[in-house]
Amino acid sequence: MSMEPQLVKSAERTVRILEALADSHDSLTLSELQQRTGFPRSSLHALMRTLVELNWVETDSARSAFGIGPHALLTGTAYLDKDPALPFAQETLEDLRAEIGQTAHFARRDGAHVLYLATRESREADHVIPRVGRRLPAHVTALGQVLLAQLTDDEVMAILPEPLSSLTDRTITDLNKLTGELDQVRTRGWAYEREQGTPGLACVAVAVDYRIPATDAISCSMPARLAPAEVERITEAVIKHTRKLAATLRREGIR
Repeated sequence: MSMEPQLVKSAERTVRILEALADSHDSLTLSELQQRTGFPRSSLHALMRTLVELNWVETDSARSAFGIGPHALLTGTAYLDKDPALPFAQETLEDLRAEIGQTAHFARRDGAHVLYLATRESREADHVIPRVGRRLPAHVTALGQVLLAQLTDDEVMAILPEPLSSLTDRTITDLNKLTGELDQVRTRGWAYEREQGTPGLACVAVAVDYRIPATDAISCSMPARLAPAEVERITEAVIKHTRKLAATLRREGIR
């Protein structure tokens, strides 16, 4: 029998294990990993031993629980380091925060999720939630909604899971309601969500039009209690700075 299918299976299992560990806030036991991945305990045990030896996974002194290791961080940092758009996006976030005083994000769509690549926190933030490297379901965020709106309804339905997960009681979990919201996003050119992802927070987002369809977006998070006039001021600032970033990236030939 050829070894190639087995090698491919091992590679897939390795990635699934790392994703399971990354998605968990706590360390996972071998039994918990087996439940989450469905992999046979014998092969799981051998893969975990290898990942620990290579520093992709950390384990406690009793080797009873596992967490993501330092080499995963090295790889993630390398992804950020090689992205030619990121330095320009970070400059845009600095300018945006300076103008509006609120938290600004730069993110990229990753299938049915958005991946945060850069953040500039409001200086008035009560507590800072690290976002870089975090992944959230696209349908719960303004960033995700503005990027899903770049796709057709059929493309959106093909990538979104069923049922749609809910983070708050305001999260859109009905596909028909979501596609209706995406139609509004396409018409006005920006997305706005209020407490769909985080209680007490609202967010406005604009796609960075340097790729077709756009893969990246800029957003601003703000207290949900802000007056409509202030939300409008912030929205206009996000549109202005995002358009400027897109023009810069096109001029620099970044794709």
